[in-house]
Amino acid sequence: MKQGLVLEKVMLLGRTFEEYRRFFALADSDLAGRSVLDVAAGVSSFRAEAAGRGFDVTAFDRIYGMTPEQIQAHCEPDLARVVEGMASLKTYRWEFYKTPEGMRAYRERAYRTFLEDYPGQRGTRYLAGSLPQLPFPDRHFDLTLASYLLFVYADQFDYAFHQASVREVMRVTREEARFYPLVTLEAQRCAYVDRLATDPALSHLTFEEVRTDFEFLANSNWFLRVRHR
Repeated sequence: MKQGLVLEKVMLLGRTFEEYRRFFALADSDLAGRSVLDVAAGVSSFRAEAAGRGFDVTAFDRIYGMTPEQIQAHCEPDLARVVEGMASLKTYRWEFYKTPEGMRAYRERAYRTFLEDYPGQRGTRYLAGSLPQLPFPDRHFDLTLASYLLFVYADQFDYAFHQASVREVMRVTREEARFYPLVTLEAQRCAYVDRLATDPALSHLTFEEVRTDFEFLANSNWFLRVRHR
């Protein structure tokens, strides 16, 4: 019997700039003067809010082939499904959001801010596509961020997908990539984390687990920093 949230697909949930800061232990110095890629960004408001602060962020997701109206139609149903599913689970820590409705407020703010930004930046700052392929030149971005896709959906994406995705992310990244979280929806450390770090096909990369001060999904207070050797 599964103890965590059971999802039949990747849900369309947005996160805010504040949440990204906590996920990835981001300081302004990590973003200022650097080109940043947000992979599997979905309806997060990170790109929009970062641009408002003068930071250079490009977002990438398969949903960016859809119109704003098509995306909006998925936002509230997906959010309602998740809020309903997680309310009684023991795999979540509520210190930050306080309540499911508190978490919902963050998610609503994220997708609404995204929907304001998306129409005018679609095709330029919001690029459509799916991992493990990225439509960017080699070493195009200084920093790449990826949250709530790899590892957390390990039951939907196998190891080959994870390996190919990390390789491709690092192909387009000059300096470093950060992946969050390192646990599955069961709040268990994903076995792929250690497997990637010891994979001979990835020996040109270094892997470092970095602790953060944020934990919503239990045991999710770490991100994975990947760099070129």
